Amino acid sequence: MADYRDVDPLFGTLADADAMIAEAKARGLRVIVDLVPNHTSSAHRWFQEALAAGSGSPERQRYIFRDGRGPQGAEPPNDWQSVFGGPAWTRVPDGQWYLHLFDPGQPDLNWGNPEVHAEFLDILRFWLDRGVDGFRVDVAHGLIKQADLADWQEPQEILSGPEVDKPRPPMWDQDGVHEIYRDWRRLLDSYGGERILVAEAWVEPAERLARYVRPDEMHQAFNFEYLLAAWTAPAQYAVVTRSLEATDTVGAPTTWVLSNHDVVRHASRLGLPIGIPRPNGIGIGDPQPDAALGLRRARAATLLMLALPGSAYLYQGEELGLPEHTTLPDEVRQDPTWERSQHTERGRDGCRVPIPWEADAPSYGFGPTDASWLPQPPIWAEYALDRQRGVPGSTYELYRTALRQRREHGLGAGALRWLSSGDEVLTFTNAGLTVLTNFGPAPVPLPAGAEVLVASAPLEDDAVPTDVTVWYRA
Repeated sequence: MADYRDVDPLFGTLADADAMIAEAKARGLRVIVDLVPNHTSSAHRWFQEALAAGSGSPERQRYIFRDGRGPQGAEPPNDWQSVFGGPAWTRVPDGQWYLHLFDPGQPDLNWGNPEVHAEFLDILRFWLDRGVDGFRVDVAHGLIKQADLADWQEPQEILSGPEVDKPRPPMWDQDGVHEIYRDWRRLLDSYGGERILVAEAWVEPAERLARYVRPDEMHQAFNFEYLLAAWTAPAQYAVVTRSLEATDTVGAPTTWVLSNHDVVRHASRLGLPIGIPRPNGIGIGDPQPDAALGLRRARAATLLMLALPGSAYLYQGEELGLPEHTTLPDEVRQDPTWERSQHTERGRDGCRVPIPWEADAPSYGFGPTDASWLPQPPIWAEYALDRQRGVPGSTYELYRTALRQRREHGLGAGALRWLSSGDEVLTFTNAGLTVLTNFGPAPVPLPAGAEVLVASAPLEDDAVPTDVTVWYRA
């Protein structure tokens, strides 16, 4: 975020990016760029100019600078807290304060400034002209803040929307964000071929999230309410039904997701006896996940998700069944949450550990040595790709089979019809297939003559055991 038109030297050069885009296209792959419009790096030229220019300058109008409260302006302009912990304001030497909803090194841009709008349209053109196929928009719900920057007494969280009976937070999901995305959509539509905008918007309820995928805005928005739903039949039925109904009103697909770089991997999250924990990290004193239970439920949840109509996103490593790395040494943690919470929240490093490719190679094939930016746990050798490829029943082969069947039967473009939605079993049809997930303790018999296409775990005498999903043809 220090330069939106270049590549971090850690990863290569702009020429390397051009070569990667060309090679991807030659292989029939599409490239989506991760765009961060809510904030820049404090090393960005604009922010350095703002610091040098001083109070009231046009340079500072690109960001959210304010005078402080109290004697000599020594108190922050409001009571907002950073998502990573601690105040969301930092004071500069001349006495003003700047807003950072995340880390102090990530100052928030002022999207009330036309110069910011123009700059990002130019950034989009820069990458579209290089051949990228779209953008995943980071913190898509955070660009516009309530104009008066009113105090907010509630704890600051990006990972959940407001509760139904509470007012909307003044820093999230303000209506003004939609005009920004209409401008961006018009730009993308002016380019040939298919281009996509994907919103990372932690917004609830589903009706509010659907506003991001209206016909003249984004194409997709990650369904985080689904990600956070409890592993019970009533909770899954409710979130799937609510999500589909909301996106149907705007003619858009629902975009399902179970894990990403900000939350505990679902192979561990679903193995916790207390249900879903704080989603962005297993806290100090929290119980450790049951690995076997978590993986069993994760496989069932994935098979349920991939049978739903709409789009589905997979997070790197979940196809291997990777659990959260819950035993990272504290001294190697890199997530700002760890320091800013005074070491009370471990943060998201556990889901960001490099994945294992080869069980017997240095850093499991991630690099030429055993060093990687976060250490990998010894147990990950058993999850390595070369230990699972071609092995019947492995999580990797389950994903390959499910994705192939999903494509062959057109499940993503199908239509869901519920057959049962009790307290222990969910059953629905989509594109000619029947999907059954058993949440209860007793096995559920399949109809006589059912042709099983894929199951998340072995059946028991033609019955579906607990925490298992099966696709079949009657």
